[in-house]
Amino acid sequence: MEIHLVRHTTPDIKKGICYGQSNLGVTDSFQSEVEKIHQQIPINKIDKIYSSPLQRCKRLAETFNHQIIFDDRLKELNFGDWELKPWDDINQKEIDPWMKDFVNVQVPNGESYVMLQQRVMEFYKSLYHSSTEKIVIVTHAGPMRALIASLQEIELKDSFSIKIGYGEVIKI
Repeated sequence: MEIHLVRHTTPDIKKGICYGQSNLGVTDSFQSEVEKIHQQIPINKIDKIYSSPLQRCKRLAETFNHQIIFDDRLKELNFGDWELKPWDDINQKEIDPWMKDFVNVQVPNGESYVMLQQRVMEFYKSLYHSSTEKIVIVTHAGPMRALIASLQEIELKDSFSIKIGYGEVIKI
């Protein structure tokens, strides 16, 4: 099995805003970012495309002109009550425990990083029947880091050392 993990292109949101599962659009650089992505992936040899259903991933997945399988397990971390709030406006009493242990502490009405990794690994394990296929997975940095950390046996707390830019393609 050959998998290309692809992070969505640049989202249309101001810096400093907390977002995860918010359904954001993309910036005007979308087309040029897509061209760079397509240069890295042999489009005519793709067997399956999986994507987060969020717009910033869906729009990119649609550029491959292939049937797409949308899967909620590929969504970014659910930031619950913090979605679309400026990071600086989040109550200090809520954010401090999470900042000290973002791996295990669940965001109010959202999820923890461990919860995200569990759903991503559940998705990944479901792919094993596709052992000879070439697969593209369009998703977000959180799920990509969680998957790579698991495969490379990196502790989740250290996974942010895995740098993943917008529109980045990682072959596994």
